Amino acid sequence: MGSGGWSRRRFVGALTSGAAAAALPACDDAPAPAAPTSPAAPEPSGSPTREAQRPSGPRPLYLGTYTSVEGGGKGIGLATYDAATGRITGTGTLTDVGDPSYLAIHPDRHTLYAVNEREDGAVTAVRLSDRKVLGSRSTGGSGPCHLSVHPGGRWLLSADYGSGSVAVHPIDASGALGERSDLVRHSRPAPGPGQEGPHAHQIITSPDGGHVLAVDLGTDTVYTYRLDEKAGTLTEVAQAHTRPGAGPRHLTFHPGGRYAYLANEVDNTVAVCSYDPASGRVTVGEPQSTGTGPGTNYPAQILVTANGRHAFLANRGDNSLTRYAVETDGARLRLLDTVPVGGDFPRQIAFSPEGTLLFAANQKSGTVTVFRVDEASGALRRAGEPFPSPVAVCALPL
Repeated sequence: MGSGGWSRRRFVGALTSGAAAAALPACDDAPAPAAPTSPAAPEPSGSPTREAQRPSGPRPLYLGTYTSVEGGGKGIGLATYDAATGRITGTGTLTDVGDPSYLAIHPDRHTLYAVNEREDGAVTAVRLSDRKVLGSRSTGGSGPCHLSVHPGGRWLLSADYGSGSVAVHPIDASGALGERSDLVRHSRPAPGPGQEGPHAHQIITSPDGGHVLAVDLGTDTVYTYRLDEKAGTLTEVAQAHTRPGAGPRHLTFHPGGRYAYLANEVDNTVAVCSYDPASGRVTVGEPQSTGTGPGTNYPAQILVTANGRHAFLANRGDNSLTRYAVETDGARLRLLDTVPVGGDFPRQIAFSPEGTLLFAANQKSGTVTVFRVDEASGALRRAGEPFPSPVAVCALPL
């Protein structure tokens, strides 16, 4: 399959912005952060509030970009943020990582992984203690745009947008990647309306750990696989289909594990999905409004708060964040409002570990905006001025 769809996706929003290009110091010798600690266990009822638990001092923030477009970055952006105020401070750039458009962290928080979103797709591992690049491995496909680490920490999963394939790589004890253990191309069903082939956009593990799910925009399908945790191979067990032309992009689970929410990029909708842990089967519900205006809009990423009460959707085009109330134990989304994101083309959103801050990476404006999240109402309030970051396509706060 040709890579025309991938190219259009990759270069949309590329800009030349002197401010953005100068956001981070043009060096990679800033002091490395202290090794991050593993996430704390949930506190029992009656424990201090999230405000009281919020850590003090600067926290690491890693920024993804494209390095091969005009006005792009030089590698993975390095920054810190203040967990109380949301203020971001640039600290440098980790060079020698090409087109790191999406980032993920190992469960032990010692190793960072990045896709290399290029025709000859690859994934790269970086040791965080000294920022040493541990090497790259081919994904076997083109235009990898998403990756995640299996909860056991032994396998890296990646999705190739250009070739419509998903790959598995082993992770050794040092965090480095081994040669690819599996590659699966989405050959069926046939591409949806307006699509020339499959376009794998996301790959994640279900909350119960029993299945791996891949979202494919080109085939309007969510694929469910079982991962052989000894061999690192995927076996398809189910497919869930959206309505033709929906263009599913991103799936996120409710904390209860029985429902998930699907952002459909092409038809500007979201859908509530049910999930059966025993079979891995996903059932896609009816399309719902994103609450955006009459102009063209492409939903990007959807998140759910840790308490399961609210969901947020990033809207590219409308340049807003949609807020939903999550009801009926996760089975229902109720549209509440939209909030201006304060940037152009919000490609990706992420919560801080405590869930008190939401970061939005705005591709066209080359900025990252930060919002405080009200735990009870889900209301968003801007935290300071946007932080300039070249062609900002991913923000990973730790």
